[in-house]
Amino acid sequence: MILGQGPDSAGESKTAPDKRTKRLVERLREEICARHYSRRTGEAYWHWIRRFILFHGKRHPAEMGPAEVTAFLSWLATERDIAAATQNQALSALLFLYRHVLGHALPWMDEIVRAQRPVRLPAVLAEAEVRRPLDAMEGGARLMASLLYGAGLRQIECLTCG
Repeated sequence: MILGQGPDSAGESKTAPDKRTKRLVERLREEICARHYSRRTGEAYWHWIRRFILFHGKRHPAEMGPAEVTAFLSWLATERDIAAATQNQALSALLFLYRHVLGHALPWMDEIVRAQRPVRLPAVLAEAEVRRPLDAMEGGARLMASLLYGAGLRQIECLTCG
């Protein structure tokens, strides 16, 4: 789903030059674009902002503050049992919303129950282990796989122009 499409793109605030009130999702989209964030980041942020609003009974984020953000993030970690990286993404989305869209800086919230990060060792392939599958490929597939590996691109970055 594209950022802000559908019935959940609610929220009112700031006045636009044409005198109509901009919706929260429109303001978020403008701030995402102004900072050159990817479209996927904007969609992920909107997802977490919508969940935050729904969690608090469809209250506007401008009416809420650190206590509500803490309650939401703690609920994600304790009740929904989400990964630490997922909780950090939700936190980033809410900090972005308050700092850049609503213009209210939230103080760092020490009371948040943090999701636990699993201990993982990185899997590093030897050069020969990487070369074997690349040598088995031809044409565009080989080029894309080489770019994904060599330049550290994501699949979406490799498959889209721009």
